Amino acid sequence: MQFEVSAEGAELQEKLLAFMDECIYPAEPVFEQQMEAAGSPEHHPQIIEDLKVEARARGLWNLFLPHRTEWTEGLSNLDYAPLAEISGRSIHLAPEAMNCSAPDTGNMELLTEFGTPEQQQEWLRPLLEGEIRSCFSMTEPDVASSDATNVETSIVRDGDEYVINGRKGWSSGAGRDACKFSIVMGKTDPQARAHAQQSMVIVPLDTPGITRVRNLKVFGYLDRETHSELLFEDVRVPT
Repeated sequence: MQFEVSAEGAELQEKLLAFMDECIYPAEPVFEQQMEAAGSPEHHPQIIEDLKVEARARGLWNLFLPHRTEWTEGLSNLDYAPLAEISGRSIHLAPEAMNCSAPDTGNMELLTEFGTPEQQQEWLRPLLEGEIRSCFSMTEPDVASSDATNVETSIVRDGDEYVINGRKGWSSGAGRDACKFSIVMGKTDPQARAHAQQSMVIVPLDTPGITRVRNLKVFGYLDRETHSELLFEDVRVPT
């Protein structure tokens, strides 16, 4: 099996290595200083916005997307994997600086493949531009929800709206000021076969009925990304 990257992939590796040496690693102490000065584990330091401008200027932007679209030429997983490994050497800075950090990457792929033109205009474009963030709400505290068939959150159609009720844990990024929406997984058809009961809906986080219960700790620490427990109580979104 051939595991050699393409010429484009090799060129991007060289660009990324230079970006890491020239911009990312020198920015790490600046990041620490700005976080300490802010006094909040959820602070978004200016250095990340500065690095985003530089990454984009160097052509290191939205590299994760494998699809050839109007927004990107697309990059194979084989070519992207070494880039993800390199950027992971500075996990707090490089992925976000390149607009390649989860959960936005997965959400952007979903919206690219399955979003309506209206959804792409409202949510995908600002994500691709790095103007907003998003989260993904699947995990639930009361069930083993890594198996999605156990998800209990209900999504019930009521006329031209969906009504959502449930409790989600580990909605990573939901506590960030820039996080504007969540893709929420729930059950829309409890009577269907086990693997056809679930659907996902886009839910703006300023919708009435959403409560951010708490920011969950990771190994005893609060992460800047935030990992939120969210409560959905009669949350209504349009169909």
